[in-house]
Amino acid sequence: MTTEKIPLLIDTDPGVDDALALMMAFHDHRHEVVGLTIAAGNVGLSHTVANALKLCEVCGVDVPVYAGAPTPLVYPAPDAANVHGEDGFGDVNYAPATRQAEAEHAAHAILRLSHQYADKLLLVALGPLTNVALALKLDPTLPQRVARCVVMGGAVSAHGNITPAAEFNIHFDPEAADLVFSAFPRIDLVDWEATMAHGFLHSDAERWLAADNAWAQFYASISAHTRAWVQQVGRGERWHAADALAMAMALQPEGAVECLERPIVVETTGRHTRGATVVDWNRQTGAADNARILMRYNQQQFEQQLHATLTQH
Repeated sequence: MTTEKIPLLIDTDPGVDDALALMMAFHDHRHEVVGLTIAAGNVGLSHTVANALKLCEVCGVDVPVYAGAPTPLVYPAPDAANVHGEDGFGDVNYAPATRQAEAEHAAHAILRLSHQYADKLLLVALGPLTNVALALKLDPTLPQRVARCVVMGGAVSAHGNITPAAEFNIHFDPEAADLVFSAFPRIDLVDWEATMAHGFLHSDAERWLAADNAWAQFYASISAHTRAWVQQVGRGERWHAADALAMAMALQPEGAVECLERPIVVETTGRHTRGATVVDWNRQTGAADNARILMRYNQQQFEQQLHATLTQH
């Protein structure tokens, strides 16, 4: 008896973290990646699209790639090239992929795929939410067709990584995030604070990356810059891969040990808090819970997914 695979649409801005998450999705046999919709974020759109295409080529997957938003909806925002390299993939000067992105815009692709896989689609957003917001503006009924939406973003008690209160993805385009959090009745949220609670040892990662296969070798190459940066800024013995944790939650939700459901809004105008994800922890506003916040994930299960992704080819 064959089990139908879960259709998985990933909105992303590759980025080294995103690349590891995408490889996890490509490796998982319970899911079929039906598209990659690409935004600017970690670096500019030309790089994030090129990186997505290259990763598909390296991993031997024929997943369509759709270019989307080159900028945030309203205000410009700084990228994360200092972390990921100027090209987002560690500036290793890889040979570009031979395949091109599709002609269809990412926002249109999100809507089309939501119809094609209505009530089954797993939407995982690993970058700024600009493409998803554009899709919502075109068709506000999008959430009705998405079975589950997983977002990597936010800092639920305001321990931000880009400002004191805000996490990078949400801060890059708060207006887009506000639209998405307002539109979806429930988001599975994997925030920066969960990321920091689920680091894995650099020594383990280095052992996995020594595997004799194209996936591990390519990822070892593109992540060297980021791994060096992490150790420079003094995060100790552990590496924290936000998008990988979000993908673990998406692919194996049964690994979640503790989640809390609460209302969340995104701050768009605060002088010190623009891009903050404001959680109504005490349910003072009377708003409906719209987020299931990952607090704890099975660490062994997370690391097993990483290990399998990089070594079993």
